[in-house]
Amino acid sequence: MTLQDRIALVAGATRGAGRGIARALGEAGATVYCTGRSTRTGTIDPQRPETIEESAELVNAMGGRGIAVRVDHTEEQAVAALITRIRDEHGRLDLVVNDIWGGDALTEWGKPFWEADVGKGFTMMERAVHTHIITSRHAVPLMLEGGGGLLVEITDGAFQGYRGQLFYDLCKSSAMRLAYAMSVELADHPVTALAVTPGFLRSEAVLDHFGVTESNWRDAIATDPHFAASESPLLVGRAIAALAADPAVGRYAGHTLTCWDLARHYDLCDADGRRPPHWDEHLEAAIEAILAAGPPSDDERFLLRLRAAQLDFDTTRTAHRARILAFLERHAGRGTM
Repeated sequence: MTLQDRIALVAGATRGAGRGIARALGEAGATVYCTGRSTRTGTIDPQRPETIEESAELVNAMGGRGIAVRVDHTEEQAVAALITRIRDEHGRLDLVVNDIWGGDALTEWGKPFWEADVGKGFTMMERAVHTHIITSRHAVPLMLEGGGGLLVEITDGAFQGYRGQLFYDLCKSSAMRLAYAMSVELADHPVTALAVTPGFLRSEAVLDHFGVTESNWRDAIATDPHFAASESPLLVGRAIAALAADPAVGRYAGHTLTCWDLARHYDLCDADGRRPPHWDEHLEAAIEAILAAGPPSDDERFLLRLRAAQLDFDTTRTAHRARILAFLERHAGRGTM
């Protein structure tokens, strides 16, 4: 698996999945433009220390070439200028990853939409949806000039059901729909558009939340048993690098792919040499254990309600969803969000 001489753009490479993706592309030998708004001369998020310069340096350390460029992807002129720079410096663009998010602090978990802050929700959509459209709009013409490539939307979950908060759901489901819609319009062109979801991601913020680092992350399993099935951001990066190196990647056009399935298919390991458990299988086993144990705790009831909503429209799991709802009814919980 090599991406030598490939030119990549990771939009939203400051931290989290974006940084992991940039690192993995560097590991495969690519030149990676790492864009974001937090730099050493001024960070947008005062709560987080990560910068695009650090991400570019990590790409270099992995064996690739990292180029840090401060870009606010909500500003179309700034994105157009970025693509012009890539055209001038390399004359081509082979891989684009849309990972811009910026919605963690804006997501109002637990609030129904009629109580949510519309301003926060619209800002989230601007950052996580509008930016992806703007970036793809200006990047794809350069990809076509250079003979094609791969366009990846990063989302959260591969299901069609609900994600627990209206604006969060709109943003993450929009990434899936963008990949599909773009694939339809690109059907007669040599650019493959698809979406990829990581599993339980050990981002910098998640590690901080649990009070651990990547080196001792297993210590947090005692706090949250599901953390045993987590993955580092490098794994989703390796999955995307494998897709980019696959000459038959076009068969996935318009699909939403999971990191855990790609890890199995391409025989990929995480940063620590392990392959995390299949997230869907892990979650289903956890659900089955709750259903078999009797009255659920509040946390377990929340998980069951969330899972039931996720399984909406999944005709292959209709019976399983009905079991969850019936269990919630028996134990004084409503089977809705």
